[in-house]
Amino acid sequence: MTATNGRPAAGSDADRGGGTGRDDTVAAVVRQWRSVHPGLDTGPMEVIGRINRCAALLQQSEDAPLRRAGLSRPEFDLLGALRRTGHELTPSELAKETFSSGAAVTKRLKQLTERGLVERRGDARDRRVAHLRLTDVGRDLVDGLLPEQLAYETAVLSVLAPEGQGELAALLAELLGRLEGRTGALRA
Repeated sequence: MTATNGRPAAGSDADRGGGTGRDDTVAAVVRQWRSVHPGLDTGPMEVIGRINRCAALLQQSEDAPLRRAGLSRPEFDLLGALRRTGHELTPSELAKETFSSGAAVTKRLKQLTERGLVERRGDARDRRVAHLRLTDVGRDLVDGLLPEQLAYETAVLSVLAPEGQGELAALLAELLGRLEGRTGALRA
């Protein structure tokens, strides 16, 4: 089935990655599943599988500017959260801001503190609580890396037309909003 613009019509096998329209790892997996279970609806696998595969490839490639600075993406996310919020955060607040576990945040903060990028201040009322902020070196590092990191991400996405990037961002935002809403409802 073809739409008037010469591209596969929405919902067709080729449009969903099961035909010859796309040749990626997920399309190969879908073809294999269809040969084993021809009546199986692989639509969810075609979307979720591609999101997961893209995420895995992006994580494997490690962000070049961050790697040159000796940072992992999760470490940069912690530094970025401290920079963009503009105020001190506790480790638990950082965990929420970066969607990380408390243990992972603690480990990363230890490394970032040892590197002189983050400093801790004890709470005057509760000695169990730490308040974290960027050092001047940490702030300068984030401010210097952010434009370079955004340029790197722009290059990664340059395989998509600007309209496609906007459409993808809107679709992912819709999916994320619904998933976050569902997760929030499940926690309540």
